[in-house]
Amino acid sequence: MKVKKLVDSFNYAIEGIIYSIRTQRNMRIHMIVALLVLTACFFYDLSKVELLIITITITMVIMAEMINTAIECAIDATTNYYHPLAKIAKNVAAGAVLITAINAVLVGYIIFYDRVLPFSIIMMSKIKNSSPHMIFLMLVVVSIVTVVVKAIYDEGTPLKGGMPSGHSAIAFSVATTITLLTTEPLVMILSYLLAAIVAQSRVDSEIHSILEVIFGAAFGSLLTLLLYQFLG
Repeated sequence: MKVKKLVDSFNYAIEGIIYSIRTQRNMRIHMIVALLVLTACFFYDLSKVELLIITITITMVIMAEMINTAIECAIDATTNYYHPLAKIAKNVAAGAVLITAINAVLVGYIIFYDRVLPFSIIMMSKIKNSSPHMIFLMLVVVSIVTVVVKAIYDEGTPLKGGMPSGHSAIAFSVATTITLLTTEPLVMILSYLLAAIVAQSRVDSEIHSILEVIFGAAFGSLLTLLLYQFLG
């Protein structure tokens, strides 16, 4: 009987993980990022301490998201009307997830920066020698891939709403391209400032959420970097 209860406990825990992944979009994003980071660890000579820090950081983010989901479900199950304390509880739980996510970004920057820097220098050299036609082609590819991702999420329309924000993805793709083609810091800053204004306008007009805009900005920037590396 005790063995059966132990197995049931594991089953319930696994069901909770599966439910979080299946129903929570943020959880799916965290899982995808975690897989990408863990995959990157195979290509870099990381020490045991660095691997330990990365695994603990990933675990913290996933745990925070699951606790946030549990709090939201518990509140929704006991409260069928608006209550300011329920709103505060949900906001605080979401804030805890945000803090762990910011910490994860800082950890990734500190551990991978020196290892990625030589790769970045080579990539910038390739980009500066790329033809204008190839640059235009890459922007078209970014636009097409963004529409495909929006279709996969099946939210909103191709030009309005949905994950990710297409305007933000394209704006930050253009900003990233300009940044990699120029050596003027002012031009770089202005490029990303204009991209940020585009993203902010999507939030102000209530077409996209902040998360959709952030995901679109990161998606456009990273996809542009990858395309320049492999096609530039």
